Order: sequence, then C-alpha cells, then structure tokens
Amino acid sequence: MEKFLREIAQLVDGSLAGKGETKISGLSNIPMAREGDLTFAVPPHLDEAKICAASAVLIPLDEENFPKPAIKVADPRAAFAKLLEMFTPKLEIPKGISPKAHIGTGVKIADDVTIMPFAVVDNGADIRRGAIIYPHVYIGQHVTIGEDTVIYSSATVREFCKVGSRCVIHSSAVIGADGFGFTTKNGVHTKIPQVGNVVIEDDVEIGAHVGIDRAAMGSTIIGHGTKIDNLVHIAHNCKIGANCLIVAQTGISGSTTVGDNVTFGGQVGTVGHITIGGNSVYAARSGISKNMPEGFFGCGFPIQSHSDWLRHQAALRKVPDLIEKIRKLEQVIDKLNNA
Repeated sequence: MEKFLREIAQLVDGSLAGKGETKISGLSNIPMAREGDLTFAVPPHLDEAKICAASAVLIPLDEENFPKPAIKVADPRAAFAKLLEMFTPKLEIPKGISPKAHIGTGVKIADDVTIMPFAVVDNGADIRRGAIIYPHVYIGQHVTIGEDTVIYSSATVREFCKVGSRCVIHSSAVIGADGFGFTTKNGVHTKIPQVGNVVIEDDVEIGAHVGIDRAAMGSTIIGHGTKIDNLVHIAHNCKIGANCLIVAQTGISGSTTVGDNVTFGGQVGTVGHITIGGNSVYAARSGISKNMPEGFFGCGFPIQSHSDWLRHQAALRKVPDLIEKIRKLEQVIDKLNNA
C-alpha cells in the first residue's frame, strides 16, 4: 500500500505539518524506520524521531517546529494502531467447516463460521456467527462461542464454559481447567469436584498459555474488555472486572474479586478470598495479601503505596553509608574507652 501523507492525515483526523505529497509505503518503529516509512513519537522519544530515517512522523498536537513532515494528532499511539490495521495485509481465511474438523452431535453452527482442519467441536456446542476456530482447537461439550470470536491453534475451551463476542483466545490458552481444590486427611489429598464453569464476557483478549480455572461451583468470570497477557493464571471462582489489564506471569488466587479498570504489572501475585478495588494500578512483582481500596497505586511486598515504596527504596540506598558511619563511630568509642 502507498498513500500520500495528506491522505493519511485525513484517515486519522490529524493536522498536516509539512509536505502533504510525501509518499508513505510502510509503517515502522523509530529505530528501524527507513525512507518511505511513517512512525510515531511521544515524549521522551521526540528528539530521537527528529533524526530517524522515517519520511514522516505522527506527533502530539502541542509539538512545534518539528523538522520532518508530520501529522499532529491527540494520541499518536492510537492513531498509529489504527494505521497498522490498514497497512497490514489481511489473512486469507476460507469460510466454512473443514471436512477434516470433528463436529460432534447436536452442535449449533451459525452462518459465516470458520472451523479449520483438525479442530474438535464437541457435542452440544454453540458456535455463533463469524467465529473463527483454528486447527487443533478443542471446544468442549455445551460450550458457547460468541460472534466474531477468534480462537487460535491448540487452545482449549472446556465443557460448559461461555465465551462472549469479539473475543480473542491465543494459542495454548486453557479455559475451564479444574480449579485446584483438594481436602487432605492422613496425608492423602482428595480432589474436590470442580463443577462450575468459566464465563468470558465480550471483547476480552486472552494471551498464549493462559490458564483460567473453572469454578468449584458457580462461575469464574472475566469482565468485558479485559485484556490478559501471556502466561497468566486466574484461579477458580475469581471475578475479574471490566477493562482490566493483566500483564504476563501474574497469578490471581482463588475467590479473588477484582474491580473494574485495574492494572496488574508483570508477576503480580495475590492471596485468595480478597477484594481488590477498581481503578487501581499494581506495579510489577507486587504481592497483594489483603483487601485493597479503590484508586490505589501499589508496589512491593508486602503491598504498600507507591509513594511509600519510593521513600523506602531511597532510604535503602543510604544503608551502606550509614553502616560505614556506625563502624567509624564504634572505632571512636573503642578508642575513648581504652584511653
């Protein structure tokens, strides 16, 4: 695809700054940009973008005297994401059900569904309009897959689980594995039947190798619009709110309730049976061991406010100097005592 810069400005509702006849044939990040590419820049990367090889740059509205042809937009990152969809070639996915797929009895399959070779759709499943199921996916008995949902190769959606519309489930994710529930007597662990399910609401994205366990009873729930990175584990009977962001290697223990608009950085861990208030952010490797309020910015283990954590980290850096001062004072005291 090749477009003039003025055409791209119209596509993203931006303000043109520079030569509108600049030809754009591709998109790239700043370090890898070449002539003919469009990139984007936000602080603190604007100076880097000024000297990169890109032919033009998406920049914030308040940026002045930019030396390259540019398009000014309110959110350069969002505008660039929109252009990525336009410039990326579409995959050719044949519609219909492959004769090499296994379709069980009593399965409902709506129009415009794609089921690729070696996928298994088990008895009583309900696959709704526009869904795409890649090879080697397993859809369990009495599962519902919503409209325009995409499930990539080797993912598993176990029996009785429900997946909403416009969801994306990446390769090797497992939705509805048994929750980790056992009783122990005389050193013997006995499994507690996990008879609930998982409910994935609309517009959820689930990364590769994610495990979301079915409830012991009732439902494990992932709220609409939530995005889950790779290698995340969400245990049985959790309730995750809407529009949350859960970054890689986070583990959320059983029966935890998370409010709306919560962000968990990488490797965050929680104990179970707690409530985490909405509109909060937890930095990477935070350990959450108690109920948390709304609107909290937390760090560290045990969990503390971000401001407290910064003060503690600053104080820790002074410890070696303090130890040295104490040693010197001890030497002075020893000399006085021996005088």
